[in-house]
Amino acid sequence: MEKEKHPRYPDHHQSGSSPSYIREVVFGMEDGMVSTFGAVTGIAAATVDPSLVVLSGLVIISVESISMGVGSFLSNKSQQDIKYNLLDEEREELEKFPQEEEKELQRIYERDGWSSSLAGKMAAEAAGKKQLFFSEMAHHELQIIPTGLQSPGQNGLVMFGSYVLGGSIPLLAYFFLPVYQAILVSAVLTVSGLFLLGARVARYSKRSWWKSGWEMMSLASLAGLVGYGVGQIVEKWVK
Repeated sequence: MEKEKHPRYPDHHQSGSSPSYIREVVFGMEDGMVSTFGAVTGIAAATVDPSLVVLSGLVIISVESISMGVGSFLSNKSQQDIKYNLLDEEREELEKFPQEEEKELQRIYERDGWSSSLAGKMAAEAAGKKQLFFSEMAHHELQIIPTGLQSPGQNGLVMFGSYVLGGSIPLLAYFFLPVYQAILVSAVLTVSGLFLLGARVARYSKRSWWKSGWEMMSLASLAGLVGYGVGQIVEKWVK
């Protein structure tokens, strides 16, 4: 997945103090831990075969990480293409109808609370500076920051890597321990990983770290319980 470029909007970066790809990291790691833990726990409870658990876990991580990475790439690229199209249309309108666009910008400023006289001066000054005019209209009318567009390719790669990392956590114990011991250790590692992930996210959300960690741990851990329960049901049904 190569980094997407656009001739008119070459600088792709996320504005603000939080990382550009925090959504992909959180989504990928959380889903990797929860999906893999739920699946391998169910398989382990039903088969008690460590080699089958490891093989199944590796297949799940491989397939799902690629699927998640490609899904992130395609969804972000579609969204970005829509924004590029809107920006191109806005630039064309500014070139063809500068006076109408200046009046529209003045109305937007007035709607935002600026006085009529000041809004007119601000719009007139913006209209005299081509790039500023474009940026103001893109931001205030389209709710798009041209230099805040992310790279779909990098989003996809971050999602892929985050899922692999997250999925490896619940599977690790099955390489070294008997199945029933591995289930317990895997549960502890997964729960701890979810809590630490949530606590880490609190650094950017400004929430209490322990509340954020507890929320992610408690909500996401439900999938593991479901996986284990299904495994027990299948084991009894097969027997």
